Amino acid sequence: MTDLIRCIGAVILLLVFSAIIYVGCGDSITVADVDTREMPDSNVSFSKDIAPIFELKCVSCHGNGELNGGVDLTTWAGVVDPRIVIPGEADTSPLVWTIEQRAGFPAMPPIGSPFLPLTLKQIQGVKTWIDEGAKNN
Repeated sequence: MTDLIRCIGAVILLLVFSAIIYVGCGDSITVADVDTREMPDSNVSFSKDIAPIFELKCVSCHGNGELNGGVDLTTWAGVVDPRIVIPGEADTSPLVWTIEQRAGFPAMPPIGSPFLPLTLKQIQGVKTWIDEGAKNN
């Protein structure tokens, strides 16, 4: 009888644990979430403001095993690669030129791709973050 009670207890514990994990999975962030988030005018955070944008809009081509152009946007170290970001100088950073889709530079995401470009407020946030020193914050 005690073995049956232990077994039932283990099953109940497993069900409770599974339910907690299942409920926690509902916290996934979507493109719509990052597109509607407010971007601060200053003190832009890489982890809170910039990384989620890159995760949803860029890493399918620039990270997670796919490094188009040799660019990895999955980590802060990859984003601040001196070939694409000059901390403190957004207007001279090639990353900005591409997300702004400036003439003469490859537009990111490429025009005609299924991926959505960054919104104007996201671009401004990236520029502010770079101008503030492209900190790992």
